[in-house]
Amino acid sequence: MATQLPLHPAHAQLGARFGEADGYVVPVAYGDPAAEHGAVRERGGLIDRSERGKIEVTGRDRVSFLQAMLSSDVKALQPGQGSPAALLDVHGKIVALLVVHALSDRLVLELDRRLVGPTLEALDRYLISEKVELEDASDRAGLLTVAGPTARKMLEEVLGRTLPDLPVHHQVKAAGAGEPARVVRNEESGEEGYDLWADPEDLARLWERLRAGGAEPVGREAWNILRVEAGVVWHGIDVDASTLLLEASLPGVYSLDKGCYLGQEVVARITYRGHVNRRVVGFRFRDRRVPERGARVVVAGKDVGWITSAVVSPVLGSGLALGQLRREHWEPGSRVEVTGPEGTLTAEVSTLPFYRRGPVGQ
Repeated sequence: MATQLPLHPAHAQLGARFGEADGYVVPVAYGDPAAEHGAVRERGGLIDRSERGKIEVTGRDRVSFLQAMLSSDVKALQPGQGSPAALLDVHGKIVALLVVHALSDRLVLELDRRLVGPTLEALDRYLISEKVELEDASDRAGLLTVAGPTARKMLEEVLGRTLPDLPVHHQVKAAGAGEPARVVRNEESGEEGYDLWADPEDLARLWERLRAGGAEPVGREAWNILRVEAGVVWHGIDVDASTLLLEASLPGVYSLDKGCYLGQEVVARITYRGHVNRRVVGFRFRDRRVPERGARVVVAGKDVGWITSAVVSPVLGSGLALGQLRREHWEPGSRVEVTGPEGTLTAEVSTLPFYRRGPVGQ
């Protein structure tokens, strides 16, 4: 049975329509998803993502251990900094996508809650004599995200302090009575955003303060549209354990010069001596019709890929999708057909992201 989030009563009071994500009951929408999407693109939206998982890594060897396990340069992180990363298997395939957060006394891995167990199991398998402790800390803090052009100003007014200019994934301690424990820079929506890690007991008060400050509740349907527009790849949706890292179109997630890590040999061999035959690309449709997930991508009668995510973009006024596509057809502007139960749609291959802050098309 799915677990309710700590803020479930607050969401229900707002008339939320619920669904399930990572074994949790989450708000899908509070009304019109297009209006919620507009709140993030035009003003400031507020989303409860307290089902996100966290793994705390402590012990004197924590940095060197994760340096040898994860795809990004963990040793380069100073307290307050963060970096996206992947945990791979020995074949270079993706076990988990995550963000590494460096604190003064520990490292925190933020990832999908359903991947916490497999990640702990995979990491523990390689622990031999290292002084490292791994712990599921997912229930210690909830997570609220404020995103949009006014997000920073709104958050500063609620917290009563000026935030520093944080690079994406970097964070600052902000603990105080009824305040978040940390503020982490986030751009998953394609807008300036901030994740607030907060004690579960403080979530309701913080949620109401943010709403009173102008933040508008946003459900998962709108958040999914935002992240597809921003070209953000989700594990379990666009990639999975059968996907090679270099098929995922995530250049900022791995280092080619940090030294050895799990799966690094495969990443290096593909980079310097070969290529992948397919990868995640964007598809732009002629109108607002979109295919179902899993729809086949066809060129000249041959299957050349499949759709992993598809949405209707209120910003661009057309259907957008992410999907795997064979390398012969990666050129932006290439025409493809997408075939599924809804019929055949014509699409163009597009660079990612589809959208970024600023005038559309720039």
